[in-house]
Amino acid sequence: MAVIKVVELVGDSRESWEDAVKNAVRGAAKTIDKIAGVEIKNLTANVNNGELVEYKANVKIAFRVEDR
Repeated sequence: MAVIKVVELVGDSRESWEDAVKNAVRGAAKTIDKIAGVEIKNLTANVNNGELVEYKANVKIAFRVEDR
């Protein structure tokens, strides 16, 4: 029986929401093995002088938990 664990993270980027999601997954992959999927929950951005200056993505990362 497979067990899947889900963690919620926030990725950020000065370039785009897509990069923010990729940064969250890359960061998670440094300590989490066997990432199976990502769900994008929310996209936000910081604004300065009417311009988007930082993109943020709240994501859920799913990964398989292995039996020991």
